[in-house]
Amino acid sequence: MSSLDAARDLLREFPVVDGHNDLPWALREQVRYDLGARDIAVHQNAHLHTDIPRLREGGVGAQYWSVYVRSDLPDAVPATLEQIDCVRQLLARHPADLAPAHTAADMEAARAEGRVASLMGAEGGHSIANSLGTLRGLYALGVRYMTLTHNDNVDWADSATDEPKAGGLTAFGREVVREMNRLGMLVDLSHVAPTTMRDALDVTSAPVIFSHSSSRAVCDHPRNIPDDVLERLPGNGGVAMVTFVPKFVLQAAVDWTAAADENLRSHGFHHLDTGEEAMKLHRAFEERHPRPVATVSTVADHLDHMREVAGVDHLGIGGDYDGTAFTPDGLNDVSGYPNLIAELLDRGWSSSDLAKLTWQNAVRVLGEAEDVARGLQTTRGPSNATIEELDG
Repeated sequence: MSSLDAARDLLREFPVVDGHNDLPWALREQVRYDLGARDIAVHQNAHLHTDIPRLREGGVGAQYWSVYVRSDLPDAVPATLEQIDCVRQLLARHPADLAPAHTAADMEAARAEGRVASLMGAEGGHSIANSLGTLRGLYALGVRYMTLTHNDNVDWADSATDEPKAGGLTAFGREVVREMNRLGMLVDLSHVAPTTMRDALDVTSAPVIFSHSSSRAVCDHPRNIPDDVLERLPGNGGVAMVTFVPKFVLQAAVDWTAAADENLRSHGFHHLDTGEEAMKLHRAFEERHPRPVATVSTVADHLDHMREVAGVDHLGIGGDYDGTAFTPDGLNDVSGYPNLIAELLDRGWSSSDLAKLTWQNAVRVLGEAEDVARGLQTTRGPSNATIEELDG
């Protein structure tokens, strides 16, 4: 049996839990949530990385749909609610394939039914507008993780890609983490500064996740995880979900991406814009300056290192599909996960190790966060603290 056939067999039993997919934002940007114009029941290769046929081909069993909105939007909270509504509309349109999931038990039930467990993650603390009541509202609507920042700082936490301001977490930021623990909402440390990572690990009483981050020792990009933080995951119980974004996994792509982003900005586009006109500019830039190409092996190098530092019990996968303009060769869209599993089999990863990577670790971490929340809810009620009270 080939490694690829063995990978597909493994994924039939232990499918991928992917920590981060930006399909809702792509649907907002491309068709303003006209789901008929981008019907994911059929192949959308020309427009999207994600559709149901390719989720099936890729062996995806659970997906955290990102309900991301840009941090420079003046109305982030209603925009986040629109993103949540988009996910709910997708679930209503495709009930035979997508199963709403809020708990680890829901994930297992969906796997038994052969449906893709669909969870939600909010990407950036700007989505709660400094309000713990809004945080609880997102949880009530089904959001099961929140990334503390996106690319910009929030008032209470520093981002990896902004100038330090808080020095990590402020007092209110620590209260956000405690309230997330009490709810059972996973604390997601992708995008945050290393100081914020360390502060959150100091405060949290539940396991954390990195929904889509790779190794900083392998590729020195600020979006990646330093080894000293990876070393703390066994003590915390958390999971680092490797991402595929070439500018985060391939060192040669870092400088190229900086130049490509500046090209977009110089023409009046946001550097994260993946709309048609922005992508025309990107393609023209790439014709003049060939893009360094990441591969399946590039991503596997990160996983090998992260396994050495954190251990196999603390790894997962978060591809960031439909949130990136470019993808590695062999991981072009959500159908590509078997290629990564085959590469790891060739590198000597056992089936039991790979079952942890694809399914078991991610399900465990949500279940443990639920256990912590049940205990905390017997000792304290909702926090009504404000940022003005705690941070002055």
